[in-house]
Amino acid sequence: MKILLSGFDPFGAEAINPAYEAIKALPDEIEGARLIKLRLPTAYRRSFDVLQAAIEAHRPDVVLSIGQAGGRLAITPEQVAINLAEARIPDNDGDQPIARPLQPGGETAYFSSLPVKAMAAAIKAEGLAAEVSYSAGTFVCNAIMYQALYLAATRYPEMKAGFIHVPFCLEQVAGRPETPAMLLEDITRGLAAAIRAIVRGDDSLEIVAGSLH
Repeated sequence: MKILLSGFDPFGAEAINPAYEAIKALPDEIEGARLIKLRLPTAYRRSFDVLQAAIEAHRPDVVLSIGQAGGRLAITPEQVAINLAEARIPDNDGDQPIARPLQPGGETAYFSSLPVKAMAAAIKAEGLAAEVSYSAGTFVCNAIMYQALYLAATRYPEMKAGFIHVPFCLEQVAGRPETPAMLLEDITRGLAAAIRAIVRGDDSLEIVAGSLH
C-alpha cells in the first residue's frame, strides 16, 4: 500500500505549520505501507495543482492530508468536505474567494472514504485527545480534502482519501497560555495511530460519534 501524506506550509501569522512538521517526523513505512510525504502551499489553486501532480506521479492507494486547526483541542479526522471556497483571510497567494465553488461541476459535498471513527478511536487509544469533526471549514484545508475526493470520484476510483486537522503545537503558543496546543511529538504519534487504522482497514461504522451542534 502507498499512502500519500500531505501537509501545508505556514500561513497567516504563524512561522511553522504543525501539519507538515508532524508528517516529516513519521517513519517512511508504517505496518508495511509506504508513506510518501508532500508539502503543499496554503493556496487554493496551487495546492490542487501540486496534489494532482503527486497523485499522477505516485498513484497512491490512499491520500491523507493534514492541516492546522488553531484553537481545536483534539486531533480531528474530518468526515465531510464541501464544494465551497470562502476565505476569512487571504491564502498565501493573496487569493480570498467569496462563495466560489471549488469544482463548478462537482458534487455539493463528499464524505471521507477513510474510517474516520476508527481513526479517532486509534488516536484516543494512544492517550491523546481525538474526535471526529463534521466541518473542515471553508479555507484551504477543506479545499484540498474536497479536491482529493473529487479526483477519487472522477479519475481514480480505487483511491481513498481523507483529511485530519491537528491543533497548534506548543512552539506556536508561547506567550498565549490560554490557547489549546499539543506536543508536536504527540501530534506525530496520533497521526501514526490513524495511519495504522487505515492500513488495517478498521471498520468504524459501529463506533458511536456525532455532534449536537
